[in-house]
Amino acid sequence: MAEQISFPDQLCDWLISIGFRAVFLEKPGFALPVIGVFEDSRLRMEVIAVTFESWRKAQHELLPAELKKRLSATRDDGTRAVVVWEDYWAARKGIVRSRLAAMLGISTKIPARLTQVRRIDTATASAFLEGSHLNGSTASKFRYGLFLPERYYRILPHGFAMEKPAGEWMVAVATFSHARIFGQSDRPFRSHELIRFASLPGTNVVGALDKLLNAFIREKLPDDIMTYADLEWSDGRSYRQLGFEKKGEMMPRKVYVNTATGERTGKPFGAGDLPENPPKVYLTVCNLGSIKYVKTLKIARFNE
Repeated sequence: MAEQISFPDQLCDWLISIGFRAVFLEKPGFALPVIGVFEDSRLRMEVIAVTFESWRKAQHELLPAELKKRLSATRDDGTRAVVVWEDYWAARKGIVRSRLAAMLGISTKIPARLTQVRRIDTATASAFLEGSHLNGSTASKFRYGLFLPERYYRILPHGFAMEKPAGEWMVAVATFSHARIFGQSDRPFRSHELIRFASLPGTNVVGALDKLLNAFIREKLPDDIMTYADLEWSDGRSYRQLGFEKKGEMMPRKVYVNTATGERTGKPFGAGDLPENPPKVYLTVCNLGSIKYVKTLKIARFNE
């Protein structure tokens, strides 16, 4: 039987297969594998590949802080840096590959100006997000999709997809929360959250988020929109470019990974667990938290 290739090696091999030089970097004192992704001699990205085994060996209270420090130092030097977990690679490999490839400039570009935006239902949004967003779908109040009309399929490269839907193709989705209403002297202040945004795997829909945000703003007239940038993948640069301002950080949060299934949960086990599925199958890990961003559309003047 052939020896199974480790997750970091799989990731490294895939990066090489799409045309980059990928090597493991020596990082003295850092416990997790780091892959350097080079184009010619230029370092384009660092990928920290977190395996269950490396996390177990290195696990201590300072590890999340060390991870954040590593990411910040790399990003401050002008190099992209991301964290990829073993369970995400196993369960959502296509989405991980799509995001990494897009960050490295390998994706099919679709101008959002060619698309049409409209409201979509829960089932349509959920199906798209389950196949396009690393964290899948979650509850939302308002959902919008961007649709590429069939007449523009000609911009897609030959072989991009074997079967294209007739009429139009949904290429991006954004979902929003209901309004949180705060008291104010003249009228209520309405704050919404941008919950999810994703584009079709393998694509970069240029201007998609801006177009979806503007559609939501025109229809719902929010006073501000808040969202969160996942520190494992981003420092929120794209949000800042759209007029969002940093308003703080969410602290790292413990989650529990079922090492048998790869499923993540906020609690290690519950009363319904069977004896043959004991708590020891769960590995306690810690995400890196997120940055809170807010796009202000009206200055709040709250009652005292």
